[in-house]
Amino acid sequence: MARAIWSGVITFGLVTVPVGLFTATEDHTVHFHQLQRGTSDRVRNRRVNERTGKEVAGRDIVKGFEVAEGEYVVVEPEELDQIAPGRSQSIAITDFVDLDAIEPVYFDRTYYVAPRGEEYTKVYELLRAALAEANKVGVATFVMRNKQYLTALRAEDRVLVLQTLHWTDEVRDPAKELPEVPSERARKGKELDMALQLVDTLSGSWDPARYHDTYQEKVRELVKAKAEGQEITVAEGPPTATNVIDLMSVLQGSIDQARKGREAAGEPKQQGRNRPTRKSASKPASKATKKQDTARKAPSTKRRPSATTGSQARTGKDELRQLSKAELYQRATEQNINGRSKMSRSQLIDSLVSAGRRRKKTAA
Repeated sequence: MARAIWSGVITFGLVTVPVGLFTATEDHTVHFHQLQRGTSDRVRNRRVNERTGKEVAGRDIVKGFEVAEGEYVVVEPEELDQIAPGRSQSIAITDFVDLDAIEPVYFDRTYYVAPRGEEYTKVYELLRAALAEANKVGVATFVMRNKQYLTALRAEDRVLVLQTLHWTDEVRDPAKELPEVPSERARKGKELDMALQLVDTLSGSWDPARYHDTYQEKVRELVKAKAEGQEITVAEGPPTATNVIDLMSVLQGSIDQARKGREAAGEPKQQGRNRPTRKSASKPASKATKKQDTARKAPSTKRRPSATTGSQARTGKDELRQLSKAELYQRATEQNINGRSKMSRSQLIDSLVSAGRRRKKTAA
């Protein structure tokens, strides 16, 4: 059975529940030892005194902050604990936010959270159920191993999961850091329609068991082949970049290939949503057709409405809350809302609602 890497309490409001933190993942990477070339001699990393050249035991190593050249302030572990009493033993929830309001780039490591005793399971389950029902995450901070973490506490089926987050100043701005980014958005047209059709053809339900680390398998095969003196098979190189001139034919070929692969595997022909083409979506509809479309687009608990037509942008805030961030972004793109690429999910909803009100005022 796994051992807790951290023990403390979760607090929300005046409620406190003792918990333990457990690593949620494990590393299956193939690890190599370092050897001196031409020998079987291991090469090891050791902590050596820079001045004397002698190895130093771990118990004799302390932390020092350089305040001037060659001058250090030594800080003991217990002194670090004293400056934030209780912070290293508690996960204090300060806010509850929508799960999909947090950009994926902020997520770092994942841990399981478990109650530290049967007597605490009722309060633990109460917090888990409340988060699941509200579709919220608890934003909290805590200290572990002399480092403070920003975290998101969320509910899984039977357990609470804690995910550490990057601080805002740790996340780089892609517009400033990347050498090349598209200067303009992909416009409506046949190419985008075919790209959406390819996405729909390849869409399916999330099943993590379908995926495995093929590179590590190749590494193990390489080691085995070399140990047995076998010839090593060289893999093919990466494919060449797609020529923009041939983009339509490449997209069509991709769709055909994906369909054949699905049929050969005995899978349904299409898992994704049917999307109207740009041409058909722009045709004026009769009153009867509009009534049917409105009925089909009404929000339900089983199926979320699509975000493919401009008329849907005039719906209320309740319907918008049922859309994914990708669908909200699609609507914001259709309505040309400025700054949408940097907006959170809640900001996109507010902007779409505001845009709808402005249109109604203009029409009046």
